[in-house]
Amino acid sequence: MDSFEWNKIIGAVLGTGVFAMGLGVVSDILFSQHPPEKPGYVIEVAEAAPSGEAAPAAPKVSFAELLAKADVAKGESQSKKCLACHSLEKGGPNKIGPNLWGVVDRPVAHHEGFSYSEAMKAFSEGGKTWTYENLDHFLTNPKALVPGTAMSFAGLKNDQDRADLVAYLRTLSDSPVPLPTVEAAAPAEAPKAEPAAGDAPKTEAAPATGTPATEAPAAEAPKPAQ
Repeated sequence: MDSFEWNKIIGAVLGTGVFAMGLGVVSDILFSQHPPEKPGYVIEVAEAAPSGEAAPAAPKVSFAELLAKADVAKGESQSKKCLACHSLEKGGPNKIGPNLWGVVDRPVAHHEGFSYSEAMKAFSEGGKTWTYENLDHFLTNPKALVPGTAMSFAGLKNDQDRADLVAYLRTLSDSPVPLPTVEAAAPAEAPKAEPAAGDAPKTEAAPATGTPATEAPAAEAPKPAQ
C-alpha cells in the first residue's frame, strides 16, 4: 500500500473525528440546560391576613327577624316531616308524638292524653311553654335542648326553614300568638373629629380655690411700761 492510500485513510479518520467533535458542540448548544437559581418549584400562596385582624363576622339574624319574613306556605311544606309522628288538625289524635294544634305558647309536656318522657317532664319544670325561642332551639336539635327526649327527629339546620315551619304552626290555632317584636338596631355613633395638626387644645382656667388674700391687720402699738 503506497503513501497516498495511507494519507486517505488518515484523512478519513481525522475528518470523522472533527465531525464528531463538531456534532457534540452543536448538540450542547441546542440542548443545553441551565440550572435554576434556586432549586425546587415556586408555589404561589395567597397572603394571609395580618395577625390580629380577623375577618368581620356576618351579623346574626334574630329568630324574630326570620319570623317576620317567614313564608307560611313553605312552612306548611316543611310540616310534612312532622306527619309521621304528629297530627296537626284541631282535635286530632295523639300519635307517636302529641297533637300539634295550638302548640305555640302551649305549656311543655301538658297536652291531654299523651304520655311524655321523663326527660320532657323534667324540661317542663318551672312552667316552661313552647315559646318561639324554645321551638326554634328544639327544632334545631331536639336532643341538644332536651337530652333523653324520645323524639328521634334530627332537626332542621336551616334557620329560615325553621322560621317558616314555626310561622305555619302558629296558624294552627283559634287565636294565633302575636309574632315577637323585631328590635330596631341602635344607630351607630358618628366618629369624633380629630383636632387639626398644630392646633393646641383649648383649656379653661380652673377657678381659684381657697380663701382670697386679705390685708394683714395693723400691728398693735406697744403698751407703756407701768
